[in-house]
Amino acid sequence: MKKFSDWRKWNERNNISGKKYPGIYCIAISRSNLSDKKFSWIPQIKYIGMTNSIKGLKGRLDQFDHTIIGKFPTHGGADRFRFEYENYETITKKLFVSVCSFECEVKSNLPKDLKIMGSVCKFEFDCFAKYVEEFG
Repeated sequence: MKKFSDWRKWNERNNISGKKYPGIYCIAISRSNLSDKKFSWIPQIKYIGMTNSIKGLKGRLDQFDHTIIGKFPTHGGADRFRFEYENYETITKKLFVSVCSFECEVKSNLPKDLKIMGSVCKFEFDCFAKYVEEFG
């Protein structure tokens, strides 16, 4: 399986390398500080998402943030997340993120880049499967 970044506090998500590329992101809620700990599949993961957006992981995580803060619902998954975790200030103190980026040129129509973007989609489902295998 591809390698995820170390866990980061939600408010430090822009410090993650590879954020300009497409990829997968895992969001966890934990009372324990996961920051800078090696990624592992933990039951505290509450959301697994992906992006092939031109704005990369940074853009998608920013959309997630804008939605959970209540600015505007631009991220469907975050809108469902916000329904369960309504208080932005409270939840973001316990929110952590880890990403797995896929270096490619999103604007390209070259087969190598298209295949990488397809790999992102497949890997999201591999991550769903891994989580279900681990935690049901």
